[in-house]
Amino acid sequence: MITELQQYLADEFDIHFQNPDLLAEAFTQASYVNEHPEQHLKYYERIEFLGDAVLQLFVSEYIYRRYPELLQGKLTRLRAAMVCEDSFSKFAKECHFDQYIRLGKGEEMAGARNRPGLLCDIFESFIGALYLDQGRDAVERFIHRVIFPKLDMGWFDHAVDTKTSLQEFLQRDGDVDIEYHLLDETGSENAPEFKVNVSADGQVLAQGTGSSKKHAEMDAAAQALKKLRATTK
Repeated sequence: MITELQQYLADEFDIHFQNPDLLAEAFTQASYVNEHPEQHLKYYERIEFLGDAVLQLFVSEYIYRRYPELLQGKLTRLRAAMVCEDSFSKFAKECHFDQYIRLGKGEEMAGARNRPGLLCDIFESFIGALYLDQGRDAVERFIHRVIFPKLDMGWFDHAVDTKTSLQEFLQRDGDVDIEYHLLDETGSENAPEFKVNVSADGQVLAQGTGSSKKHAEMDAAAQALKKLRATTK
């Protein structure tokens, strides 16, 4: 299974582990170790400890630089939404890591392979193993591909009020008149769709859509922030 995992990582992510024992440890649960005492195996918990710290640091640094307008409280909420069991378990499934976990027979029968807590642990332990094996640059390349694009996809919008974020971004150097205008309302009574644009000092920045006027305004603000940040990188 670990040989197949090595090949998968090489093909999918161009990651080539120099020490396959680290990779094996990162994907091995204690139940598997207990069933194979003669192999003197290690399981993932120590590497998971490291991977959790590495992810905390890398995500913190990224959002600190990406969102210069956000104060500490909002940065903390955003990081908490990104660095959590729910997010990491989804990343692990998206990367197909669930297919390569080494489990004991009892845990396999109990459906542990799809357990969010275990998937989260495996994602963290993989990051720890990658950091130990190849260092900072390899980890950065991986999470820039797997985690950070989800920001643009709106995975973590619930953690940040995008309208307030846009206001803070635009008003860093003084007052700016920000307005939202309803452009259209379509759909049925049970499934309405609203289209809104947002402007700053009369200049339209972006459009957004949503199932309510509020959601459309939040989407418009998020789209405006995305454009503004792209031009200020």
